[in-house]
Amino acid sequence: MDAERVLPDCSSQNGVNAEKGSSPKVTFAVVCSSFIVLCCFFTYGCACGYSSPAESGIIHDLGLSTAEYSTFGSLLLFGSMLGAIISGKVADIIGRRGALWFAELLLIIGWLAIAFAKGVWWLIVGRLLLGFSTGVQTYVSIVYLAETIPPNIRGGFTMASQFMACAGIAVMFSFGNIIPWRFLALIGTIPCIIQLIGLFFVPESPRWLANVGRQKELEASLQWLRGKETDISQEAAEIQDCNQSLYKQPISRFQELLETRYARPVSIGVGLSFLLPWGGSNGVLLYASSIFDTAGCNVGIATTTMSFIQIPFSVLGVLLMDKFGRRPLLMVDLAGACLGGLLIGVGFLLQDLKLPVDLSATTVFVGMQMFFAFYAFGAGLPFVIIAEVFPMNIKGTAGSLAAFINYLNSWIVAYVFNFLFKWSSAGAFFIFSIIYALLILFVLKMLPETKKKSLEEIQALWTQEVH
Repeated sequence: MDAERVLPDCSSQNGVNAEKGSSPKVTFAVVCSSFIVLCCFFTYGCACGYSSPAESGIIHDLGLSTAEYSTFGSLLLFGSMLGAIISGKVADIIGRRGALWFAELLLIIGWLAIAFAKGVWWLIVGRLLLGFSTGVQTYVSIVYLAETIPPNIRGGFTMASQFMACAGIAVMFSFGNIIPWRFLALIGTIPCIIQLIGLFFVPESPRWLANVGRQKELEASLQWLRGKETDISQEAAEIQDCNQSLYKQPISRFQELLETRYARPVSIGVGLSFLLPWGGSNGVLLYASSIFDTAGCNVGIATTTMSFIQIPFSVLGVLLMDKFGRRPLLMVDLAGACLGGLLIGVGFLLQDLKLPVDLSATTVFVGMQMFFAFYAFGAGLPFVIIAEVFPMNIKGTAGSLAAFINYLNSWIVAYVFNFLFKWSSAGAFFIFSIIYALLILFVLKMLPETKKKSLEEIQALWTQEVH
């Protein structure tokens, strides 16, 4: 789905009066609806965090080979790629709320397939369903929040989405240390069921209702979100006006991305989407338990520490984003991940040199905590930047291309990680550190600062460069 069909470039969005600078008030209904939708990121975190603590149990009980478990772990990202591709069309056809219901039902089926798996194919089907569902719901939930939340609290809910994902990962790592993998999969169904029930109390997006011509339902949904005593006539009219002007805009094609005027923003978006997965973060997350075990660390303590250290760092990153800017924070994030990967590589090198186990294990432990702290610190930054740098008229096409490249490379890295790690534990992380160093140079050379710049001001940067 083109992004222009979700967030049209109107002078007033979500009822913001451009002349008065006012925003709709924050109501209890908005907070509750947004929280229920934000739980999508918690279920996404649960899916991401499952494979690491479950690895040893699944391999032992079902007799999986390294290749089979690598396939199982990486299918989450392959499924997410497929889900992201069709998520926009699903959301357009059955609505934002309908698409979230659809995704939650598939998530529950996926978790149950894993919990009652009799062989590798049950695991593959279940994991693929988890990935497909999270690919749909993470995109659609962002769309829903953007279309319903007043601008003055969007930043806080952006922070909450990253927090919820880290919380889901923490829950899986914590419970995964004390309960079998089948019960852990059943625990994964609990937030899905809760959210499935909660979605009955969430109104449909007023903007989608405007798109399909359901005027009365649009007004009812908007009234519920803004409060019974609020006059919604102006905001409803603005949504209708935006919707009418939206369909007068030409839909961009992939060929347009090759034009000279889009060279730099497309290079930034595609470059970040391609390089970031090769830093190894997805592979490290999926197989963290195996990494700690190979290093000689206490797996329970190490993974629990790793899961909880992400939460404060994710909050810190979002709080500092608008204060210090995207570019410097991304460079700090990449430098921290580079140093963390380097420490992990050194730790495994010490192990290869037959030096004291405590020294190598401690080095790997510290490196892993640093790696994941900075992963959480800047996990959302590249996607904020990618969303900002693309001009409005190519945002949908370019955004789809960037998402596809990111998921494709994430899947490849997640699949080959185990083989690379078995080839050389130290070498794998030295390679990841080199990729992060290259990313720092890429950011230095290509990325302008976009803090406090409107989308029009950012687009003007590319226009000036062409001329």
